[in-house]
Amino acid sequence: MLILSEIIEKLKDVISESVPGKKVFDKDVASALNIPQSTFATMKKRNSIPYEEILEFCALRKISVNWLFFDQAVDMLKEETEKFFHVRYFSDIRASAGGGAEVFDENFEMITIDEKVMHSMVGVGNTDLEAIHVDGESMEPTLQDGSIVFVDRTQTSLNKDGIFIASTTAGLFIKRIRQRADGMVELISDNKNYSPEVLAPDEVSIVGKVVGNIESL
Repeated sequence: MLILSEIIEKLKDVISESVPGKKVFDKDVASALNIPQSTFATMKKRNSIPYEEILEFCALRKISVNWLFFDQAVDMLKEETEKFFHVRYFSDIRASAGGGAEVFDENFEMITIDEKVMHSMVGVGNTDLEAIHVDGESMEPTLQDGSIVFVDRTQTSLNKDGIFIASTTAGLFIKRIRQRADGMVELISDNKNYSPEVLAPDEVSIVGKVVGNIESL
């Protein structure tokens, strides 16, 4: 059970850092939380914790709420947080391995992936990734229809081999992409039943490189 009097003592320690040498009282905490002293005294007596005011105080002072409420050290929180990666998951977006598809929009959800799982898929490089679906069979057997791919938007150079997400006038595609000597851009499927497509450079914009995939979430 959280006890307001104990939280107040921690808040006093925080406030005292900005007024060294001066004793901090309950009234100073009340003032810092923008709560009238009489109201604050009643809250303390009833152990009625003013969560909204405390959260705002923590945000302004950049204080860990977990430390204030649960005695969790910042280093501990950082260590636990770093065990997971947060990925923007565009569940409604399909990168077509066959025909055209939609373009990226702002509708995404955050998914959390364990560090070991992420590193097994994408190594230890950039993990600021986005995830979308593969739609179609033209990248089989490398990528199955319905697979989820992780895209690194910082990698847009075609000088390196790999699979890329490309935005074209016909939609969003997932292909191996090669720029030919004549400047034209070739979209190549891994499925040999699909012929390469050739587009002019101004018809293709590289969204990012596919750095990992899973069958489903």
